[in-house]
Amino acid sequence: MNKTALVLGATGLVGKALVKQLLVDPRYDAITCVVRRPLPAKLFNDPLHKLNPIVIDFEKLQEYHGYFNVRHVYCCLGTTLKTAGSKEAFRKVDFEYVHIAAQLCRNSQCEGFVWISCVGADAASSNFYLRVKGELENAILRMTQLKHAAAVRPSLLLGKRHESRPMEQVAQYMAPIVGMFMVGPFAKYRPVSAVEVAHKMISLQHF
Repeated sequence: MNKTALVLGATGLVGKALVKQLLVDPRYDAITCVVRRPLPAKLFNDPLHKLNPIVIDFEKLQEYHGYFNVRHVYCCLGTTLKTAGSKEAFRKVDFEYVHIAAQLCRNSQCEGFVWISCVGADAASSNFYLRVKGELENAILRMTQLKHAAAVRPSLLLGKRHESRPMEQVAQYMAPIVGMFMVGPFAKYRPVSAVEVAHKMISLQHF
């Protein structure tokens, strides 16, 4: 049985937490990460030599279908409108790349595809970010022959980022206090750590 996982978005907040957990998960023999640029040597501790980083051109993602011959695919790709620079560039990363990854996963008959959406994702939303996330959920979950597709829908992500996000930093500082009041139907809006999200993604795969 294939015991390899493929990770897209390994250098992001959740992606890093996910890869660290996968590298010590005995159910996997190898972790392949497709990335835009070479990984820093000290980014991951890999005592069992499971990590296999591959630099690719995401504009030509379909050409790398061979790397999708794995058991499970984890997609942590995502950006922000500010970083992307435009709605079109944002949609390319958060919709197109993830959708193509799901298609390649389906074509390779992987056992599972898990990706990161967000709480409140809704294709009918007037909010551009939530609308794109909702449209992606609809597109992937309607994809025939894609085995065990599942999305995680976190609220505010807690963790240390490389890039500066002042408003998010303030929100993270207030998160422990605000979270105490988010109970019942509001519990899904509680801030959540990247480590927890990564753990949830792994739990959604079928072993």
